[in-house]
Amino acid sequence: MKKQLFQLLFACLLLCSANLWSQVHKLPELSYAFNALEPHIDSTTMNIHYSRHHAAYVNNLNNLIKDTDQEKLSLEALMHNISKYSAGVRNNGGGHYNHTLFWSILTPIQDTKPSPALAKAINATFGSMDSLKIALEKAGATRFGSGWAWLSVDNNNKLFVSSTANQDNPLMDVVEQRGTPILGIDVWEHAYYLKYQNKRAEYLSNIWAIINWDEVSRRYAAAVKTVKMKKK
Repeated sequence: MKKQLFQLLFACLLLCSANLWSQVHKLPELSYAFNALEPHIDSTTMNIHYSRHHAAYVNNLNNLIKDTDQEKLSLEALMHNISKYSAGVRNNGGGHYNHTLFWSILTPIQDTKPSPALAKAINATFGSMDSLKIALEKAGATRFGSGWAWLSVDNNNKLFVSSTANQDNPLMDVVEQRGTPILGIDVWEHAYYLKYQNKRAEYLSNIWAIINWDEVSRRYAAAVKTVKMKKK
């Protein structure tokens, strides 16, 4: 009996492993613990947000594109031509892309700073870092319902702030202001409600303490390089 039970459990494990291995898109590993961003983002919110919400987007996306040509496309390629695909792919693909970026631009390390190149671009576009913060907080605070606030690079290598609804993002060919996002702030209620309740503005103000400017700067440099290569 024990042998049969062991064989059954082993078979289930192999099946689950095979299913996970065959997935085109996967939940990215976090570089920090769930409680590492406290007190700015609490561990319970992080756990639920990552393990349930983001995981659901990944699983739904894989199921939606299974056995279609969309399986062959990168996540970025899906975003660039999202108008060609279903609402489900748009919502879940956007959810996967947006959250993957979001986790990467957060850090428990204090006092990271923009690179000289990014700092120069911020000052040239917004006048100062404080002005950028005001613009992004306003974009997030005034987004009605669920959505995101973004700092992106356009096709002329200029920075701009925008906001999108639901799980849309600036890469998509369905939004007004298109570009490459380098910083995104989630303003869905599940991102902050357990700690901040309806105080979205307080959440937006506090999140600056955990922004990973090293990662934002890396994304800025990559976006600028890509634009320059396209223009050659």
